[in-house]
Amino acid sequence: MDVGASAYRVLLVGEVLKGASRGLFDGVVLAPAGTVCEFSAALEHVRRLHPDVVVVDLSGPDALKAIERVMAERPVPVVALHPGVLSGADAFQALAVGAVEVVERPAEPGVDFWQAVSRKLMLLAEVRVTRPVQAQKPRHLRPSATDAPYPLLAIASSLGGPKALAVVLRMLPKNFPAPVCICQHISNGFTEGLAQWLGSETPLRVVEANDGDEMVPGNVYIARSGTHLVVRPKGRLVLDPSPPVRGFRPSCDVLLTSAAEAFGTRTLGVILTGMGRDGARGLKEIRERGGRTIAQDRATCAVYGMPKEAVRIGAAEEVLPLEQIAPTLVQWVETC
Repeated sequence: MDVGASAYRVLLVGEVLKGASRGLFDGVVLAPAGTVCEFSAALEHVRRLHPDVVVVDLSGPDALKAIERVMAERPVPVVALHPGVLSGADAFQALAVGAVEVVERPAEPGVDFWQAVSRKLMLLAEVRVTRPVQAQKPRHLRPSATDAPYPLLAIASSLGGPKALAVVLRMLPKNFPAPVCICQHISNGFTEGLAQWLGSETPLRVVEANDGDEMVPGNVYIARSGTHLVVRPKGRLVLDPSPPVRGFRPSCDVLLTSAAEAFGTRTLGVILTGMGRDGARGLKEIRERGGRTIAQDRATCAVYGMPKEAVRIGAAEEVLPLEQIAPTLVQWVETC
């Protein structure tokens, strides 16, 4: 195991992770080496050891409580290992209480799995996280003055995005007069579970987008794994199997740019927490075509990458804390 100058301190939470302390991590150091704590002791270990990243196994009954306590009092990047297919409610609840990433853990994880996890940990060790934002109750809107065309809300998000999306969507009222399209960078096969979880967190109807869908105001459409989500005029959605754009499929830039082209001045664009630059160009396209745009601010982002790029290129009309994004959208959509 390489424990040189680039190594990071990692705390493992959960008895099932004991095997991972036996030299299976590459390039990271446990805090201190070999420490695997119980869920009930997680917060105390974080206070005392100041790890760069915490790994929590979700198979324990108190795993979610441990993540919630750590994020409430000593925020640190948390990677949750989910024992099985990434569709269980606890996987999404882990994101809701503050984990920045959920990884499917095989029944018998081998060296290759742990080395892949170690590379992810080295990346996340550089991430600054904040305490989870609590959503406020939405206010009711006046009925939309026009039936069609309607406004469109397009949202881009990546690392830390599911939690941020839940906060924004919870604060939008059931009679929100615009459909919502979302491109979230997430593991393949995870979007169905994401749609189900977000649907339980918001008054809006949330579904995976289907090819040929005619959008309905108040509904949320999630871009499916492995295909670009494209908006066409008159509110029709297309699933485009074209190659990845700058490494991403679905691509946030593809969604936001198509929204700008199809809905013009009636487009509302939002870019939330995430690593990299995907979505910034699409957000700028919305603004240049007369739409209104928001980037999440640095203080409330899990990762200030995508929003930072949007701000840098002048794509964001407003840079707002997470809890202010939905109220602003509610105001804008009334005159959009």
